Amino acid sequence: MPSEPNSGDRKEARSKKNKDMKKHHLIIILALLLTLPRTAWSQSAFQSGEQLDYSLYYNWGFVWVKAGSATLTIQKSSYANQAAYCTRLLMRGSKKADGYFVLRDTLTSYVTVDRLRPLYYTKRDIEGKKHKLREVYYSYQSYQNNNCRARQKYIHANGKITQRDETRSTQIYDMLSIMLKARNFNTAHWKKGKHIDFLMTDGNGVKKQTLIYRGKTNVKMRDSKTTYRCLELSFIEEEDDEQNEVITFFVTDDSNHLPVRLDMYLKFGSAKVYLTNYSGLKNPIGAQIK
Repeated sequence: MPSEPNSGDRKEARSKKNKDMKKHHLIIILALLLTLPRTAWSQSAFQSGEQLDYSLYYNWGFVWVKAGSATLTIQKSSYANQAAYCTRLLMRGSKKADGYFVLRDTLTSYVTVDRLRPLYYTKRDIEGKKHKLREVYYSYQSYQNNNCRARQKYIHANGKITQRDETRSTQIYDMLSIMLKARNFNTAHWKKGKHIDFLMTDGNGVKKQTLIYRGKTNVKMRDSKTTYRCLELSFIEEEDDEQNEVITFFVTDDSNHLPVRLDMYLKFGSAKVYLTNYSGLKNPIGAQIK
């Protein structure tokens, strides 16, 4: 009979899991940090043609090193003969960061134009020598019915395939579709400490996720004199029956709700993401402090 793992083995296993999770956090939050909203169902925070560019920084010791860049685009498209928004997030590590690990990720999501219901999601990872693929196919019993079915497929780096078929009585989202939906919520009467719970899949199971609203603050950009009035939120993750704050993110307190900065608390240190450029916005920037 095999012996049970000792404390050292368990610690090593947790360490390996944490290293895998730190890369996943970066993807999750570039999607989730795009989440503060305006008027429910108004779809007024974005339009087809929007593009947001970001720079990623990691902290090694006392030095902040640029670790890569990310670009998020929103375009009108179609999926399965339905009018849809296609949202794509491209992430690429810098040459310096490639010396530590190679990061090349592409996330794509299709949602309906009228209700922002997710239709299809895929995430392709290249992290070091590991290649992974996640896919989610959504379906609904009827237009009025809120039951959501998510057929999920996850091709692991070792070639193993995991498939899940789950149905919930409330909407299931992925990393990008929750961003589009949440940018249109009504936050006018939110109070500090408000919890926002939702269901999300990463292609390998449906889990409850939580955001906590922390209030308003001013945020200065890293490489410019620009300061924005922002809404501050925390992304909370449950692990081993504990709740941990893994990211704090800031979105502009205006009609666009652009994510301008996020702070990540990782096992190996910390990381920050800054908005560097934007184009194709539907609304004028109203949160910039001159």
